[in-house]
Amino acid sequence: MKRWHMLTVVGRDQPGIVAALTETLYRGGANLGEASMVRLGGNFTIMLMVEADADAPGLRRLLEPVTRRLQLHAHIDAIEGRLHEHVEPNVRVVVHGADRPGIVAQVTAALAANGLNILDLESDVGGTADRPIYIMTIDGYTRDGIAALERALEPLRRTGVAVRLTPIDTMVG
Repeated sequence: MKRWHMLTVVGRDQPGIVAALTETLYRGGANLGEASMVRLGGNFTIMLMVEADADAPGLRRLLEPVTRRLQLHAHIDAIEGRLHEHVEPNVRVVVHGADRPGIVAQVTAALAANGLNILDLESDVGGTADRPIYIMTIDGYTRDGIAALERALEPLRRTGVAVRLTPIDTMVG
């Protein structure tokens, strides 16, 4: 019986991680669902929905040779697949500011308090080591519109954090 799992993999960034893992899963009879894969610093991380006949220990045994060879840490959880049952983003929030502790917590708290469901969040550090700039992009869904989010973020703007909200039209075409 096929069942869904969330495979989370972390390791030092190197060529071939995605190819080796997906080839192993394919040869093991697994089907892949949604995925997020990204380099963070000098590391590479994967979150990948995997549908397989195997249970979590069976998937771990299947992947163990490749994770050992590439020195990756893997974690597997049973999940509900629920593909095609999610909301689409309707707003993008872009944040720039001098890098300091608390930016993510403050921005996301203000957004959550005003009903934003965060669907994707990416961040990076730009600038220089002496003058770092924190950059964050959030795609989310709000039922209540952008105006409430704009008002909620105004106090952060007064502290020097630049925040821009843009509607996303997912029904283009």
